[in-house]
Amino acid sequence: MRLGVRHALVGDVLIHGDVRVEHGRIAAVGVVPAGPTGLAAPGFVDLQVNGFGGVDFLAAEPPDYRTAGAALAGTGVTAYLPTFITSPDGAYDRAVAVAAAAAARSGPRMLGVHLEGPFLSPHWPGAHDPRQLRAPNPALIERLAGAGPVALVTLAPELVGALELIEALVARGIVVSCGHSDADAHVAHAAFDAGARAVTHLHNAHRRYAHRDPGLGGVALVRPQVTVQVIVDNVHLAPEVAYAAFLCARERFCLVTDAMAAAGLGDGRYRLGSRDVEVEGMSARLADGTFAGSVLTMDAAVRNLVALGATEAQALLAATRAPARLLARADLGALTPGLPADVVVLDDGLEVRATLIGGHEAYRA
Repeated sequence: MRLGVRHALVGDVLIHGDVRVEHGRIAAVGVVPAGPTGLAAPGFVDLQVNGFGGVDFLAAEPPDYRTAGAALAGTGVTAYLPTFITSPDGAYDRAVAVAAAAAARSGPRMLGVHLEGPFLSPHWPGAHDPRQLRAPNPALIERLAGAGPVALVTLAPELVGALELIEALVARGIVVSCGHSDADAHVAHAAFDAGARAVTHLHNAHRRYAHRDPGLGGVALVRPQVTVQVIVDNVHLAPEVAYAAFLCARERFCLVTDAMAAAGLGDGRYRLGSRDVEVEGMSARLADGTFAGSVLTMDAAVRNLVALGATEAQALLAATRAPARLLARADLGALTPGLPADVVVLDDGLEVRATLIGGHEAYRA
């Protein structure tokens, strides 16, 4: 099967030619004759998805993952991490178990789950319920990791016991991202030295950057091995701030949506875990005005980054190779012959025309 595209993202460049898929895998790239329009890219990988298409993953049942997955595929996502915000212990146990049960269902690949909390700073809870925040607890992580595929944990590294927990998580093969944190530069460096490898939604819900107090965000931008995850919806960050972060981080810049159940729907009242969220346009907020996830989609994030000044290839790499590298998934984020054919086909305006997962069509416009 040929995809009928004019260009394809191969490595870090767009090459002329079509893509051929055989037996669920990439068979060839740069195939001639090329198609008349459009481009093929690796499927998008979203590391922070609280919910989508009316589904809140914290409250979801296994069939709900199929509903959300179909909607995600429509935005070019072929792999993702369902993300659970700070909650009571019982809610976490149930959500992780449901995600594990749903992992084999058709749709975008579930790469594990992202626990965003509960080990977060009370000074920067964001939309997380402050009553449910807890001190680092290795026993809780051990229990949840035993119940399901925990792949990523966001925590505040300045909390007592957090640095030791980072080392324990890394030893288990779990990626650690720092966020919802009041860490100063010294603590941020210590966290990254201990094995943390990312910052969660840069410049949102952590100590503000200042010229003599760069905090977590400032340190993350200059640490060469740290992935900088950013919500590029022109709401969470001013466009200039998002683009400055991209110019600094380059190949370490990773697009995430932080999407919640309202993503793909419209204005109205929705739930994010136990919180009521009001959505209007691109803004999702609690009653007090605090941001509560987003309604951003990955294809829109790519278009937004291009509009800020990135090339198409750079923006696509931020949605594909950067997140795949953070999770050490060499089988994702690339159009390499022999790899699974997880592909998004885009038109010349970077709108999604089709999405393939393992060579099977999951979406067609």
